[in-house]
Amino acid sequence: MSKTSTDPAHSSAVLRRHALSGPAMGSRWSALFHAGGDVEEGALIRHLQGAVDRVEQQMSSWLPDSDLERLNSAPSGVWVKIPRELTQVLAASLEIGRLSEGAFDIGVGDLVKAWGFGGGSRVPDGGGIAALAGRSFFEPPKTLQLDHMGQRVRRLAPRRLDLSGIAKGFGVDELARAMTEAGLSSWLVGIDGEMRAEGTKPDGRPWTVAHERPDAGEREILGVLELSGAAVATSGSYRHQIEVGGRMLSHTMDPFRGAPLENDLAAVTVLAETCMAADAWATALLVRGAKDGPALARRLGLSVLFVRSDGEVEATWP
Repeated sequence: MSKTSTDPAHSSAVLRRHALSGPAMGSRWSALFHAGGDVEEGALIRHLQGAVDRVEQQMSSWLPDSDLERLNSAPSGVWVKIPRELTQVLAASLEIGRLSEGAFDIGVGDLVKAWGFGGGSRVPDGGGIAALAGRSFFEPPKTLQLDHMGQRVRRLAPRRLDLSGIAKGFGVDELARAMTEAGLSSWLVGIDGEMRAEGTKPDGRPWTVAHERPDAGEREILGVLELSGAAVATSGSYRHQIEVGGRMLSHTMDPFRGAPLENDLAAVTVLAETCMAADAWATALLVRGAKDGPALARRLGLSVLFVRSDGEVEATWP
């Protein structure tokens, strides 16, 4: 595409560091870049905010009028017209679910709510938990049917969908698209800990992202990742927990057990071309565990850092 005067690589003005942010999906989005003085920050902020707001309006399980909740409320077997972006995310969810052999499962919405993590009641429902325990969730041919050309979808079974393991990553990709549309070619964007970078800093070095040590009690840096033309996402069992019966339970659901995840991994960090893929695979590989996760990552050629509960780190680089 043609470059504009806001592109750091083509600006004759003195480059200035810009750090923008706003609310997104219960957290904050951020955008960092260097450009000349002709950047209209207000217009760019509105463009970026609009990008993440569209994703939230389409894919949030907390907004009762979101497109996702409209789909969840529709009777089984009824086609529901949905936006292009939601169609794209649902298709990617099903594909990653297939490749991960069910470890990534968007059909756990009822399970998430029963344990008190989803929209609505924050008190775990013992009766609902008992009814869902051990239930098989990942059955895409029997659960969900997508019509890509018609941008519509129908649930074939009464499964509540939850996109919390992929929507935030897609939101980061939409921030990236908005930055490119604004004529910027070097930037670092993110939502919470999901990040995507393009180009380099003005000095030619890659963008750097801190890799946090998976410790619920404090925030420490385990290492630093360099990004350029790539995205990174982390899933862990050490944050967003609830206490049930004196035990701290992870918000990540284990679709094989029908319960919050409990295994020997503390965190999984994935590097990928898109943040949507990195986000979903981080969840899937966390569910697979310290043995099956690395084996699956190597088989699929994924770049992943696995941090075990005992602090041991294992990396899989193609």
